[in-house]
Amino acid sequence: MRKIAVVKMKNLHEKLKKEDYKKVKFKITKTQHLLIKAKINGVKGNFILDTGASNSCVGFESIGHFILEAKKSKTKASGAGATGMLTQTSSSNKLQLGNWKNSNFDLIIFDLSHVNEALNHYKVKPVHGIIGADILMKGKGIIDYYNHCLYLKK
Repeated sequence: MRKIAVVKMKNLHEKLKKEDYKKVKFKITKTQHLLIKAKINGVKGNFILDTGASNSCVGFESIGHFILEAKKSKTKASGAGATGMLTQTSSSNKLQLGNWKNSNFDLIIFDLSHVNEALNHYKVKPVHGIIGADILMKGKGIIDYYNHCLYLKK
């Protein structure tokens, strides 16, 4: 049975490659989070790939790191055990995940300390932010858990 699954996954990779999908590797942490590397405005960072997050975001402490132009926002953020958090926004950024690129990428900026505290509790390195469903939808994302990769359409 296992050989059949592997053959099908290879076929999936070849089919998606022909359909102009880009393959992006991720790791699975001890906490079962999907950890993915990305560049925002040409600067590298570590992110959680989160299908349950409606928008991609970074922490306030990463504004300078990613050269973001932050603007005030009236929207309150919630998730991962926290609600009513103040936010800022940053628009027209450049995002790169592997060879997949988006040159008009908007971000939510809010306090991610509660996320990194939880990761630290399990001795997992902190993240700069979260890649959410907005990017997965924009790139028609397909997650291959078996082979630890994300496919995004050009």
